[in-house]
Amino acid sequence: MTTLLLVRHGLTAMTGPVLAGWTPGVRLDERGRAQAAALAARLAPVPLAAVVSSPLDRCVETAEAVAARRPGAAGKVETDGRFGEVRYGAWTGRPLAELAEDPLWRVVQAHPSAARFPGEEGEAMADAQHRAVRAVRGWNERIAAEHGPDAAYLVCSHGDIIKAIVADALGLHLDQFQRIQADPASLTVVRYTELRPFVARLNDTGGDVAGLLPKPAAGDGPGASDAAVGGGA
Repeated sequence: MTTLLLVRHGLTAMTGPVLAGWTPGVRLDERGRAQAAALAARLAPVPLAAVVSSPLDRCVETAEAVAARRPGAAGKVETDGRFGEVRYGAWTGRPLAELAEDPLWRVVQAHPSAARFPGEEGEAMADAQHRAVRAVRGWNERIAAEHGPDAAYLVCSHGDIIKAIVADALGLHLDQFQRIQADPASLTVVRYTELRPFVARLNDTGGDVAGLLPKPAAGDGPGASDAAVGGGA
């Protein structure tokens, strides 16, 4: 039962009014650094086998705040481009209010599986989900092989990428992913079993982490099967 902690990066000066995308040099602002520090403190008791990040600065900074409190491999951030932001192509760096007037905006909101962003570097939303989910599967296998099936690891990524991963875990079509929310510096937790994933937390911005700590194995405990009858994982 590999556990994935999905974290969205903290706030930047561009978060909200502008579609930052892969714009270089977008770093956390003062609010974002405070969010990252608070998240790192909250997650300090949770053992992590690895801390992984999108290669974009705002994610790396957030992940480094978490890793700074950890010894060994988890104290060093590994970057994986598959967790990078959706490539918005010609939309990159433009104000959201302006983009909302573009006919493609409605497609992105109502039928994202059909959306491909304009420009040579524009990516299809479905392709972005595919690469991110493949990355999760790969990291699950690696973490389980190196640290055992009950290990946990953290990935710091971006709102649309996190929502796409969660949609897959919930068995939702990508066209439903806009119903999911991932706020800056939020925590989402997915537990992956042999049969199915379980979304244990979603868009958590301040909850207690005791439920994420390892539990002793027991014949009739949570590890006995992938889900209790009538209950959760």
